[in-house]
Amino acid sequence: MRRLFKLYPNKTRRALEILVPSSSWMLITLPFWLSFWHPAMVAYVIITFDVYWFYKSLALVVHSLRSFVNLTAHTAVDWKKLAQVLPNWGKLHHIVIIPEYKEPIHILRRTLENLAHQDFPKERLIIVLATEDKDSNARKVAGQLKSDFGAGFGHFLITRHVLHYGEIAGKSSNMAHAAKSIVGYLQKKKIPINFTTVTSCDADALLHPKYFSCLSYKFLTDPNRKFHLWQGAILFHNNIWRIPLPNRFLNTLNSIWNLAILSQKNRLINFSTYSLPYATAAKVGFWSVDVIPEDYHMFFKIYFELGDKVHVEPIFLPILVDAAESRGFFPTFINQYEQAKRWAWGVADIPYVIRGAVLHTEISLIDRVKRLLILMEHHIFWPANWFLLTIGSTIPPLINPLFGRTVLGHNLARISSSILTLSTIFLIVVFMIDWRIKPPRPQNYPRWKLPLLYLQWITLPVISFFLSALPGLDAHTRLLLGKRLEYRVTEKI
Repeated sequence: MRRLFKLYPNKTRRALEILVPSSSWMLITLPFWLSFWHPAMVAYVIITFDVYWFYKSLALVVHSLRSFVNLTAHTAVDWKKLAQVLPNWGKLHHIVIIPEYKEPIHILRRTLENLAHQDFPKERLIIVLATEDKDSNARKVAGQLKSDFGAGFGHFLITRHVLHYGEIAGKSSNMAHAAKSIVGYLQKKKIPINFTTVTSCDADALLHPKYFSCLSYKFLTDPNRKFHLWQGAILFHNNIWRIPLPNRFLNTLNSIWNLAILSQKNRLINFSTYSLPYATAAKVGFWSVDVIPEDYHMFFKIYFELGDKVHVEPIFLPILVDAAESRGFFPTFINQYEQAKRWAWGVADIPYVIRGAVLHTEISLIDRVKRLLILMEHHIFWPANWFLLTIGSTIPPLINPLFGRTVLGHNLARISSSILTLSTIFLIVVFMIDWRIKPPRPQNYPRWKLPLLYLQWITLPVISFFLSALPGLDAHTRLLLGKRLEYRVTEKI
């Protein structure tokens, strides 16, 4: 297989781009085509998957509770006090790259105002506003922001990314250009690269005021820091009270998922807004310019370069971001769909990871297989979950009436329903955690709407189909057919 990957890199990549999404389609259609010949096998697959879902629901609750306790404790710690007594505290600098394309100026202003409230010394924060050349308004907006905020930070830089042949428009190519562009500036200012981190900060991300002090402490006390990235708790709370109920429900689950994953170090991969040593980013050639899912890709790029010591360290502090939103119910719904589809496009990175797992034999085989399976589990089950859980148990008896008259066939739907009903009990705990971490109810939010927050949970099958399973299947099918996804910036209002 190694020889095949080396001799035919493009053909093998395309073969994997067909094989991986085909696995999702195979799972989705399995109850239909296999019920003609082996309905009992389909039944056992469905029951096994229901048990798996029960386990995942239990794990979500356990890990989200653990992360919530850590989040509560860590927000109370004086990280600056702990960090400033450490050796090399005075050398430490943090680069914050904010890639943006046609972002509203009030969103960028809000992000910069939030960074100005960091308790880390502002003279050692390097703000990089990474603009795109094709944004005709970028120069004016960037100039205005530098005029308003430049004096508040030690360094305020503006980069302009011109899209070249072979590059894909999006966050990754912009991040790569910005990170490379400031190398000379760091050398000129004699800023020690080995004591510098770089944070990929989404344009709407509001980092906790103690984020960079906490990052400083973790960086300075970590002897293996060159192998590590750091991830905070991404919570879709900036506009959570403003968006329609279906979107609010989905983003509630997304926030709890992001919180829970922080307590699972073996599964944690950087996402959206994250930090890493600048020297590590430079060693691997910075971000790739020909991909869309820049966060996962960057992790595995570092992993294949530096080996199995690479992992993501959690930072139990909140990073508040905007949920997908637009003007009106249906535009917001569509915006959420498009965002979910872009996230699901991470499946396009699996062929890259498979190739790396095969070629990099210097890394432990067990570690390579484990990380690959975790990634594949997440993406292959993404569009298949809904179909197997909601309609999977009803199909075998319908397609094969003889099986429906057996004990297993007669009771399949009841067994599946009982397991899934037990799983929904865990949603109560999820709701309680969400209630504790969600921002307070705005005064203009009517009290009579509060009961709807409880009733929203019964809409889970419908909302998860339209805003999770369907966009996931859309992304997988595009990859299967060779139709590349174009990067689409999530609208902000």
